[in-house]
Amino acid sequence: MSKEQYGLRCGIGYDTHRLVEGRKLVLGGIEIPSPLGLLGHSDGDVLTHAIADALLGASGLGDIGHYFPDSDPQWKDTSSLKFLDTIRHLLAETGLSILNVDSVVVLDQPRLAPYIPQIKESLAAALAVELGQVNVKAKTSEGLFPSSSPMAAAHAVALLVAN
Repeated sequence: MSKEQYGLRCGIGYDTHRLVEGRKLVLGGIEIPSPLGLLGHSDGDVLTHAIADALLGASGLGDIGHYFPDSDPQWKDTSSLKFLDTIRHLLAETGLSILNVDSVVVLDQPRLAPYIPQIKESLAAALAVELGQVNVKAKTSEGLFPSSSPMAAAHAVALLVAN
């Protein structure tokens, strides 16, 4: 892949998981104190999953399910930061570098503002980029996620450049 052929590449990612008792709430690789956690085959980290899909989409390399299928026992309860590490190496092999990642987590409880600096540091380390290349925002669902079926969602955009 050459700069002349591809230049800048943008990708979008999205993920959602239900919140359930008996699971940890992990976002961006950071465990957040909460009585409910994200249901998923891995750690259920919606933020990391959305970023993974954004990076894979920008690179044209498919999606998270292709590389880390929930039918594969090796990914059971694993940290989704491993997904980002694997994808980072795939990007390097294809001659792409991360310029920036921007993301939004939609979650009613708990409030995420106190954890965002730590989440950003965790993601930047997993992606081997500077802290300023990663942005994380938190929003509530404004009551659209009913308490009878609580959930979390995340949206992410990634911008890559050919080396």
